[in-house]
Amino acid sequence: DSSKAGSTFFLFHIRPTRHLCRPCHNKEKARGLGKYICQKCHAIIDEQPLLFKNDPYHPDHFNCNNCGKELTADARELKGELYCLPCHDKMGVPICGACRRPIEGRVVNAMGKQWHVEHFVCAKCEKPFLGHRHYERKGLAYCETHYNQLFGDVCYHCNRVIEGDVVSALNKAWCVNCFACSTCNTKLTLKNKFVEFDMKPVCKKCYEKFPLELKKRLKKLSETIMPKILNLDSCC
Repeated sequence: DSSKAGSTFFLFHIRPTRHLCRPCHNKEKARGLGKYICQKCHAIIDEQPLLFKNDPYHPDHFNCNNCGKELTADARELKGELYCLPCHDKMGVPICGACRRPIEGRVVNAMGKQWHVEHFVCAKCEKPFLGHRHYERKGLAYCETHYNQLFGDVCYHCNRVIEGDVVSALNKAWCVNCFACSTCNTKLTLKNKFVEFDMKPVCKKCYEKFPLELKKRLKKLSETIMPKILNLDSCC
């Protein structure tokens, strides 16, 4: 047909209109708004949700299990029941300083607060302390490694942060009062003659009581791989 010569034809695929029930429509709308859907009424939650058994709800769908008061998003869950904040606090249940949720198991008491064991962590590496020593600075807790890296030295003997003068000896840091002979506990200074034995200082008098064979081995070691052992000749 000459009348159709040079004509261009286009094919269009018309997407059918989606028909959604109200709950599914609300879910899609909430997803677009970045909000929650109430698991009871299936409507969008515009305010802060109440999380109960890990599901979001409008808070006013629930009442306190103790006083019957209508709940808010501050409600606390305990043993499968919901309580308003005042009633929950009267029950003496500790609240985690990190997640603000009730602690029903083991409690860590530190820095004037209570914590879930897994939530009391180093502010730098975020690893739980799990009973290991922590160090505090400006309201934050740090493991020994990161406190030492960020703020100062930790004493090799007492494992506490050194607040005063630091004794640097044997490639370690010590409190002034902790730097002592590991055998007789006599206080030492860098002016005293001492040797390193088992990574700790030993005074001259205690060293002289060592068996001769042990002193020979220590002296030989000091001349080869451990030059940090001090004053062996003068101790003999």
